[in-house]
Amino acid sequence: MAVPAAFKENGGLSSTDSGALSTTAGKAAVSSSPATPGWTHAAPADTESRGAWWTRFNDPQLTALEARVSVSNQTIQKAVAQLQEARAMVESAHAAYLPTVGVTTDATSLHDSANVIGHQQTAGKSFGDYAVALDASWEPDLWGRIAHENDAARAGAQASAADLESVRLGVHAELAVDYFNLRGLDASKRLLDQTITDYRQSLDLTKSRFAVGVSSQADVSQAETQLQVTEAQDIDLGVARAQYEHAIATLTGVPASTFSLPPATADFVPPAIPVGLPSELLQRRPDIAAAERRVAAANDQIGIAQSAFFPDLVLSATGGFESSTLTNWLTAPSRMWAVGPALVGTLFDGGRRRAMTEKAQAQYDASAADYRETVLTAFQEVEDNLASLRILREEASKQNEAVASAQKTLQLALDQYRIGTVDYLEVVTAQSTALTDERTAVDLERRQIDASVLLVKALGGVW
Repeated sequence: MAVPAAFKENGGLSSTDSGALSTTAGKAAVSSSPATPGWTHAAPADTESRGAWWTRFNDPQLTALEARVSVSNQTIQKAVAQLQEARAMVESAHAAYLPTVGVTTDATSLHDSANVIGHQQTAGKSFGDYAVALDASWEPDLWGRIAHENDAARAGAQASAADLESVRLGVHAELAVDYFNLRGLDASKRLLDQTITDYRQSLDLTKSRFAVGVSSQADVSQAETQLQVTEAQDIDLGVARAQYEHAIATLTGVPASTFSLPPATADFVPPAIPVGLPSELLQRRPDIAAAERRVAAANDQIGIAQSAFFPDLVLSATGGFESSTLTNWLTAPSRMWAVGPALVGTLFDGGRRRAMTEKAQAQYDASAADYRETVLTAFQEVEDNLASLRILREEASKQNEAVASAQKTLQLALDQYRIGTVDYLEVVTAQSTALTDERTAVDLERRQIDASVLLVKALGGVW
């Protein structure tokens, strides 16, 4: 196995475009060239525990939901069944090392034709043929075909095990993202609820001023419109919240109609990230391990194809009893046996074996390319989320300053409206700006926590 051996000073991960690849079995290898440096050999560590990484987010409700995923999610259950199937294939391949033993029992009544020349002793007579025999055959693995088949099956089972871990990691991350998105909507609703309360107070103020002739009917209409639009936005949040709630229900293996999450406050502070994240962490990514092991399986397929150029040696033996009557069937004189080797080879097949070998080589090359692409994509995902966290943190800081400025502007507009120096349009404009800025600030908090979850997934678990 190989990964890009780059590690930036600022703690981020980086990658290059091509390089070397080797498998855990030490068979499949694509050498790096001097013109394309940057890859280094590595060993998969996908069997290491990823831990209950979601506890780093300090949310008991999320922790409880994540605990239900491993036992109830149907996508995980399917991956478990596929792993069991792959392990059964390993046992099936291993059975080829052992001899095959069978039993044959035959009881036949025959009547020979009287008009067949050469059957003088049995012509026109009826007789029986009773036989019971044990048949054994064994094929020595002279050219490594069985060994390659076993190695390919084991690599396939290891890839399925890595696929299972990849599914688990993905489902846990998907649940966390959906959960924090739902809690982000809860935060937006709390903001809108408070804003609606403030807008109602502003409407009451406008109506009072209109009653004494200080404000116009247009001011009242503007205040009512502002309130109604905000109430509509508040109601609309229910659609997305219900969808996230239903998605969480499906991930935890329960019908959507029977599941609900009451509104709650979530902590949107991402866990602390170390200054440096070494590239070796990516060795824990199960999808990288699965891709690497599929390269090993493809390499063994080349060996299987090449073994077809050599003859197969089969050792067989048969022994038992055969008689024409039941009375002396199982007696010593009825014993019979046969032992002998058979060497079977193909002299001409029109180039079929050569074509199958070339096909296996092409499949290996494709698997190696898939492996490299998986590694490069993993580095991209880490870089993307590291960049997202850094940029969103800076953006959130500026957005909080914008929120404070918008609130100050709104308060000034309300004060000036009360003393009659500005009309209500100034208040409406300030209210819209303040609400937009506050909702953006809430969304930035939610996006930071989402990026943290996706970074955990990109690293294959907790760092």
